[in-house]
Amino acid sequence: MKDDQYIWEEFKNGEEYAISYIYNQNIDFLFFYGKRITKDEDFILDVIQDLFYELIRTKKNLGKTDNIRLYLLKSFRRKLIRELQRKQKQTGSNEEIEIQPDIVFSVEEDIISTEENSKRLEIIRQGMKELNQKQREVLYYKFTLGFDYVQISEIMQVTNDSARQLVSRAITSLKKYFAENNFILMLIFKKLVKK
Repeated sequence: MKDDQYIWEEFKNGEEYAISYIYNQNIDFLFFYGKRITKDEDFILDVIQDLFYELIRTKKNLGKTDNIRLYLLKSFRRKLIRELQRKQKQTGSNEEIEIQPDIVFSVEEDIISTEENSKRLEIIRQGMKELNQKQREVLYYKFTLGFDYVQISEIMQVTNDSARQLVSRAITSLKKYFAENNFILMLIFKKLVKK
């Protein structure tokens, strides 16, 4: 894999291979992220296309980055939510736009593999439902995508302290929920958090 900072500068300097490389490395990631916000696949693809068109059109004015995926995710998230809000105004809908991250831990995959543990899986899913939308979103960024607090705060447009508090409160809520429903799950969760 090439260095993001180098590729980004090559893209800004007009190197054709760079935009192709950036697009190919991130299209699936952006598409599946978009599906967490809306199920309209054509709409998602249109927004991705618009995003890349804008990037190409304004490449000389873009800032520096050493993490292209993070840069694209922030831009895509803003653009997708803005376009969905515009679409809602046109249709007169006032439905709340919500990111539905599917947090998948390797422990959850192990639990799925055996039928006898389906109750535990349901407890994990139910525990995730107990969290508010921002808590689920922040856990997705932290544990599924592996972003640090600085990156999370940039994506969610909150302070670093707020991002830390969101993660902390979400973990506390899950621990409490797991403790009330099944002590073994609480121990499994503790191991995940320590990683």
